[in-house]
Amino acid sequence: MDFNALLECFASTPCVVTQATGGLVIGLLMFLAASGLTLVFGVLKVANFAHGAFYMLGAYMAYTVYGNTGSYLLAVAAAALFAAACGAVFERWIVRPLHGTDMLMQLVACFALVLMIDDASKLIWGPAAISLGVPASMRVPPLQFHGGVVPVFYLVLMGLSAGIGLAIWWLIARTRFGLTMRAVAELPSMASALGKNVNRYASAVLALGCGLAGVAGALSAPMRAIMPGTGLSILLESFVVVVIGGMGSIPGALVAALLLGFTRSFGSIGFPLFTEGLMFLFMVIVLIFRPEGLFARASRAQ
Repeated sequence: MDFNALLECFASTPCVVTQATGGLVIGLLMFLAASGLTLVFGVLKVANFAHGAFYMLGAYMAYTVYGNTGSYLLAVAAAALFAAACGAVFERWIVRPLHGTDMLMQLVACFALVLMIDDASKLIWGPAAISLGVPASMRVPPLQFHGGVVPVFYLVLMGLSAGIGLAIWWLIARTRFGLTMRAVAELPSMASALGKNVNRYASAVLALGCGLAGVAGALSAPMRAIMPGTGLSILLESFVVVVIGGMGSIPGALVAALLLGFTRSFGSIGFPLFTEGLMFLFMVIVLIFRPEGLFARASRAQ
């Protein structure tokens, strides 16, 4: 632990700007991954233990598409569509048959799927770590703000992440689809009685959640190594965000992800060997004083 280095950073505007920028990027990317997980839980009441695998598939798809087209935006879009399509198949053939069963059965099924996806990725992309790298169009000198370094690529990531987050909020809060989805989540039997195809909405929700994980994987691919098994660490991070923010709460996931992003960014200076531990310590503190999370949704009778 180096408290002096952390204090010196807070006393230095360039250091604060640089670390805050990194914290925003980390937090927004964590939010994209966790928002898909909390969305699926909020609507379907299903804890998608295979969520990290769809993040990994998105990263691999972005790597493949970018390598063949040179277009980063096309790679991100392809990753989202591919992960969403896989999520729809996942809902139809695994989640739907096991819906309402013991949580242990869902966990075993998801874990089996994760192992199969990991092995399939080894056959397709190999077992070694690969990296997409910063897109060629983003390899420009960083911006200077109050002495701090702000990479242009970070600004692009923040813009894309914030834009996608706003789009998801608009879809859920301001569209007919979002209204029906919330009705299906809170009163599925009544929604079904009114002629709504609950299974179709469940498939769409899980596809959307997995698509968000794929987008997060694609956006993170230039910054993190891609290899089989990376989905596990993302799953743990996403669950930490969801638990802190409140199960089923997207605004809670945003606040929790940003808090954890800043914790990780500034913690890497004062606690370089305990950065990951800080995230879990933060979660434990929140659970002690607010076990339901910061923005827990009120439960309703089904």
